[in-house]
Amino acid sequence: MPAPPAERDPSAARNIYAFGITSFLNDTATEMAYWVLPAFLVSLGAGPAQLGLIEGVAESVASFAKLFSGYLTDRIDRRKPLVVAGYFVANAVKPLLALATSWWHILLIRFADRLAKGVRGAPRDVMVAESVPKGRLGAAYGLIQSMDSAGAIAGPLIAFALLARYGMRTVFWAAAIPGALCVLVALFGICEKRRSQAANVAELPPTTVSTAQPPSVPWNATAPSGAAKLPPAFYFVLFAVTLFSLGNSSDMFLVMRAQSAGIPVALAPLLGLVFNLTYTLGSWPAGLLSDRISRRGSSRRWIAAAGYLIFAGVYFVFSRAPSAPAIWIAMAVYGFYYALTQPVLKALVVEAVGDNARGRALGVYFFVTSVATLAASLITGELWKHYGAGAPFFLSAGLALASAALLVMRPASD
Repeated sequence: MPAPPAERDPSAARNIYAFGITSFLNDTATEMAYWVLPAFLVSLGAGPAQLGLIEGVAESVASFAKLFSGYLTDRIDRRKPLVVAGYFVANAVKPLLALATSWWHILLIRFADRLAKGVRGAPRDVMVAESVPKGRLGAAYGLIQSMDSAGAIAGPLIAFALLARYGMRTVFWAAAIPGALCVLVALFGICEKRRSQAANVAELPPTTVSTAQPPSVPWNATAPSGAAKLPPAFYFVLFAVTLFSLGNSSDMFLVMRAQSAGIPVALAPLLGLVFNLTYTLGSWPAGLLSDRISRRGSSRRWIAAAGYLIFAGVYFVFSRAPSAPAIWIAMAVYGFYYALTQPVLKALVVEAVGDNARGRALGVYFFVTSVATLAASLITGELWKHYGAGAPFFLSAGLALASAALLVMRPASD
């Protein structure tokens, strides 16, 4: 009797769209607060140095959380609880910004928010990878990224409308609404693929496949001590991305730089709007293009390198800050950097390793780049303080150019 066709549990469409909607709502809540935060810090008496410390500490805790959750993801059967818990904590603390009276209150809130993001990142991305074939990884990550950045369009628009009438603290309270909806969609919309069942069925000969419930598998059965090492191609990409990340400080510095160039505080959310418009429009097509390039034997790294070149140009403009119109144009172009790198680099990492090492690879990738981003925020704050606003942006542009050149090099083992 022929083996029954393998079931897809959950279906690709349901999980991808559920993750997309969750990302949309979560980023709506996040971006409502994010683009207002630099001005809010200034109103509390803080400056670039405090901003650098806040973002640096937040990124450091996120980096360790990403590393831990990446290794944990490969060793557990149920990943959904980690994802839901991450969304819940992040959206529970955002409204507390409305109660902050000192910059260290914001530090604690950002700490919790980034910890939650770090915990949910790797399990979410692995669940996405398990829902689609390898040849559609770029499109899946790109679609979710487009939904995420669409929320980043809605968030600044809502914040802008609320700022004009009610003030910054009301924006933080209002962020609780999309945040609560995000948690509900994550809880009821995302389906868990049963790894233990898939693993056991895959090990049986085709003629002995049974529909009976398989025995449970130990929590670490998918990650034996002799697990394969991560391949050299993964580390090559990791090195190039890490070098770039040393210049990729928090985007809040872009907002603060725009304000110093004469853009009013009330228009800060619109900076997020123009940036996220291009991010939204570009992410899914960039993911689709990377899948097509990959199928033809070319590397996705060329697309990511193009994104780094765009980043270098934008940061060079910010280092000079020639005029307010130039800042607005640069922010719009900046969205293409994210669209060409975020979904494509995730697909690069996932396809470079075996199925049982995806969580570990993503965890290492997120950890190392987050540590570099921590250093970038601290470096930017100090350079700004001692050498002026243009110096850190010029350095970031140079590192991006070097990283783009590295990324398109072909390692010997490739």
